[in-house]
Amino acid sequence: MFQEAAVHNLKRRGRRRRGERLKPAGRRTSFRMFLCIAPFVFLAFLFSYLPLYGWIYSLYDFKPALGLEGSEFVGLQWFQMLVSSPTQMAQIGQVLLNTLAISFLGLATSILPLAFAVFLNEIKAGWFRSSVQTLTALPNFISWVLVYMIAFSLFSSSGLVNDVLMDAGLVTAPVKFLDTSENVWLTMTLWSIWKGLGWGAIIYLAAIAGIDQSLYESAKIDGAGRMQTMWYVTVPQLMPTYLVLLLLSIANILNNGMEQYYVFQNAFNREYIQVLDLYVYNIGMTGNSLSMATAIGMLKSLISVALLLTVNAVSKRVRGESIV
Repeated sequence: MFQEAAVHNLKRRGRRRRGERLKPAGRRTSFRMFLCIAPFVFLAFLFSYLPLYGWIYSLYDFKPALGLEGSEFVGLQWFQMLVSSPTQMAQIGQVLLNTLAISFLGLATSILPLAFAVFLNEIKAGWFRSSVQTLTALPNFISWVLVYMIAFSLFSSSGLVNDVLMDAGLVTAPVKFLDTSENVWLTMTLWSIWKGLGWGAIIYLAAIAGIDQSLYESAKIDGAGRMQTMWYVTVPQLMPTYLVLLLLSIANILNNGMEQYYVFQNAFNREYIQVLDLYVYNIGMTGNSLSMATAIGMLKSLISVALLLTVNAVSKRVRGESIV
């Protein structure tokens, strides 16, 4: 009995000593990992959190020539103007309508990258599948300025499409594809799909690669065809990924970006193409009201954070885990 107790004590001491030896090594590893992520934390602070200091401009009647110290402090004047001025409220109402309409069209078509990835995965010829994936992902790396140049060369009044239609006798006058406010929400959505379809499918292709192959083998043994395998195996396995991306898109429903709408806007479609980000830019840079633009941008950021927290809570309740 005494021998067993002695051996037990020796083992405990050995484990304790090994643990003591491992603790410094663990600290060194943790410190090295921290050094790896430190540059990214610094960049996030520099470009995401430090600019929040600029919210102070919403409390001043800022004049660039006078600087912040020489500008008049007006408190919440710009926020009050947003809800007290009928003209301002009408403009913001139209801008929010444009923003939400385009965002909801984006949500409605968010299933397309998933469908494209599923069908692309069924292509057996590897070289052809890689070629299609490369060609469809390439537009993501083209700037919106170049996209507009392509659109202008094809769909302007003197573009290729109108030339073909007129030469074929289908129309007698050029069709105004770009210089019109009709269907501008749908047009912007289609251009976004063309630009981001292949790139958005990459994450689903990666998810497909991680699906347990035994599921496909079981489906094959049960006599399932290719379409049945896609519908009952591939798609259900991709739904968790799709739901996470969908929830993140809902959280960013007010963030349409500015570049696309800035290059496509003109005097004919300005009323219906002006989304919230473009409206803030136009007020601040064109209207020379940086304080008002800051106030609107501040409210948009706060609403976006509230939406993110809301969808995160929904994710916890529905999926049992958060997305952020």
